[in-house]
Amino acid sequence: MKKAAASIIALLIADLPETFVTRRISETMLEFGGIRGDRHFGITSKADSRQPMFPRGTEILNRRQITIVSEEELQQIADELEIDQIKPEWLGANLLIKGFPDLTKLTLGSRILFPSGAGLICMGENMPCTLPGDEIQKHYEGHDKLATRFVKAGYKRRGVVCAVERPGVIHETDEVQILLNDYANPMQ
Repeated sequence: MKKAAASIIALLIADLPETFVTRRISETMLEFGGIRGDRHFGITSKADSRQPMFPRGTEILNRRQITIVSEEELQQIADELEIDQIKPEWLGANLLIKGFPDLTKLTLGSRILFPSGAGLICMGENMPCTLPGDEIQKHYEGHDKLATRFVKAGYKRRGVVCAVERPGVIHETDEVQILLNDYANPMQ
């Protein structure tokens, strides 16, 4: 596996039941299932529109325990939308990293390792949708159709979803090691 490094510059939790919007915290314990209290916490989840191969509501493995975005990709999206910035909170992200600008291209099975020994496994790209776009629109009322424009601008830049592979404490200032799964995909 190839190695890379990045810095955590924000750690966030979605712990308010009425919204997916996250808020910043300084540290947390990663558990099997994610961050306790976060709206996506759990080893399993219910199938929704992202898993059309299963009837809606079917219990499946939760691949979306942790959502990660990169500062560099968020700025690319903001630039395309002609706005100043996009905050990770508006996308419901749990981690904002800096120093790994192609985060969304991270391959399935890649790992993100923390100084505490905690580890995440990449479960794939986080596909953009209009809900975060609606949140972005709230902050830029003078710009038209940001919700729908975000879907296109966020494609291949929206970050990744991960599952906890090894529990441990993580901090907003952690330097992380990224182990890239560079094995050839036989399906391509």
